[in-house]
Amino acid sequence: MGEELGKRLSSFRRRLPGGPKIVILVLLGLWLLSGIYIVEPDEAGVVQRFGAYVATTGPGPHYHLPFPFESVKTPKVSQVRRVEVGFRSTFARDGSPLQTRPVNEESLMLTRDENIVDVQFIVQYQISNPVDYLFKIEHPDGTVKSAAEAAMREIIGNSEIDSVLTAGKVKVQGDTKVLLQSMLNRYDCGIDVVAVQLQDVHPPREVIDAFKDVSSAREDKVRFVNEAEAYANDIVPKARGRAAAILNEAAAYTGQVVRLAKGEADRFSALCAEYVKAKDATRERLYIEGMESILSNPNLEKIIMSDAAAKQAVPYLSLDAVRQTPHAPAGGQDNAATVRRTKP
Repeated sequence: MGEELGKRLSSFRRRLPGGPKIVILVLLGLWLLSGIYIVEPDEAGVVQRFGAYVATTGPGPHYHLPFPFESVKTPKVSQVRRVEVGFRSTFARDGSPLQTRPVNEESLMLTRDENIVDVQFIVQYQISNPVDYLFKIEHPDGTVKSAAEAAMREIIGNSEIDSVLTAGKVKVQGDTKVLLQSMLNRYDCGIDVVAVQLQDVHPPREVIDAFKDVSSAREDKVRFVNEAEAYANDIVPKARGRAAAILNEAAAYTGQVVRLAKGEADRFSALCAEYVKAKDATRERLYIEGMESILSNPNLEKIIMSDAAAKQAVPYLSLDAVRQTPHAPAGGQDNAATVRRTKP
């Protein structure tokens, strides 16, 4: 059968115009045409000549020397790649995640306050320099994963566990992204970090119940502090207002007493000057004014006697007010009775 196939090829070459030369030319043309390549819009063409970098080409059709002289690699520079740290996902055919498997040797980290926390996160990155990406690192995904794990451990090691588990997650993501980008730039990886996203942050499963109790105690502490501050904010202004009111009342009373005393002193000084000028007239006027104030006061008990009766009467002392007080003298009632018996 082999001899028969050889005979057919020989007869075909004899019938072909030009013979073997045309075959060689056809093969040469096909070899030259193999140098045509097309770069897609999301790719970059990296041309190598005998394995060494020659040039970078943009989207569109291009030509390079056929193999074995030159070759082309076309990495997708606009594609956002994803690296998982602390867990691994299983994806369905349509790309949706089915389940995740924790990787404890990557996720368990130590915080500044010497607590262990389980951190699972992803890193998204793009190719910024295809030449560095292809020739300066051997395993890009592995390099990014190792650098991201180291950066996250450093950031977690400088953070408190309360901050990592609660409001400090955004800061942890931002600090890790900055540190990771700095590390990759030092390695000349040609990679631009798009985002660092925490997927799940929690205490180790062995002590998660104890952490929940601690968190509940902290929440109670915050609640009690807030209630105390609210009570203080309610009481302190009232106390300050009351103190200000008392001070104002005292100041007003002080001013009133001082003015009254000054007025009485001025009145006495004026009266003394008038008394020096006319002693008898002033004495008579004071007596009349005093009697007028006594007789016109409805709250005073008044007894009017003639001169003869007054000479025979025992000096009168009203003990009604003394009798109403708890410290009234023992003989108060007898004295009052004696006074009443002397009334005409």
